[in-house]
Amino acid sequence: MSKRKAPSDSTNPNHDFCEFLTELADYEKNVTRNIYKCNAYRKAASALAKYGKRIKSGEEAQKLDGIGDKISKKIDEFLGTGKLKKLDNIRNDEASVSIKELTRVSGIGPAKAKELYDLGITNIDILLKHQDKLNHHQIIGLKYLNDFEEKIPRSEVIKVEQIIKKTLHDLDPKYKVTICGSFRRGKEFSGDIDTLISHPSFMSHDTKKKSNKLQVVVDILKKNNLITETISLGDAKFMGVCKVDSVSRRLDIRLNPYDQFYCAVLYFTGSDLFNKQMRDHALHQGFTLNEYTLRPMGSTGIPGEPVEINSEEDIFDYLDYPYKKPEERNI
Repeated sequence: MSKRKAPSDSTNPNHDFCEFLTELADYEKNVTRNIYKCNAYRKAASALAKYGKRIKSGEEAQKLDGIGDKISKKIDEFLGTGKLKKLDNIRNDEASVSIKELTRVSGIGPAKAKELYDLGITNIDILLKHQDKLNHHQIIGLKYLNDFEEKIPRSEVIKVEQIIKKTLHDLDPKYKVTICGSFRRGKEFSGDIDTLISHPSFMSHDTKKKSNKLQVVVDILKKNNLITETISLGDAKFMGVCKVDSVSRRLDIRLNPYDQFYCAVLYFTGSDLFNKQMRDHALHQGFTLNEYTLRPMGSTGIPGEPVEINSEEDIFDYLDYPYKKPEERNI
């Protein structure tokens, strides 16, 4: 999937708060590798993005879910001075700046960025001259860096969806196709195109068998010129590049077992925080929920047999959780 973006835009009254919190989250993820702090900053940014009016103090912000004392003090500092001392220090730290720059490239994570920095590769211009230090995914990410950083309009994702659905329907009308992520949550822009497919002849008990279904699908999508590059292709997941207009886009296609399709749809629709809430609720109700199955927890703590799921709504019903439409899961 693509690099994560700020959960807000310039039309949001708290856009500037969301921006600095997202920058702090990126720093904690890419440089300090502190995922706990990263998630805390992202959760706070998400809460502010949903708040309908301008925050006027840290005290007011602290009333929102996910904003504690430390973040509220940062909001007060920003309101009082227009900047954050911590961010100024980060922006003046050479290693932090370089790692942030290098992780713009799809396929380059924090560890690889640090490795490149230690080799003296501190920015994209230098990286272009040292592509021998990159793997296939990273070379593709560098090649399409500017394209991948452009947000994908909803109208363009719909075009891709229509092509994939028609292609698979012509191949076999029994195929299921769903594009997940922010697109399914109703957002106007997406970072990449995350597609789930399934077929009734491919069940969970078939996953250990060699399957060429995804290979066949990818080959056809290449022939009709939707897929232009392959990053990786396995039995169950394709990662690559597609193009319908003038810009190349990241495309993932996952082949999911038919009996696990709706758990996968729920999981890959997101948001991350909504998924966490659902998993926590499931545990409270005596179930374990993941991208594959919904299972009751036995008295010994060992999950029982998977529950039969025939729709996404079934998952909510089993858990006695009020159904949320995808566009209501942007938390």
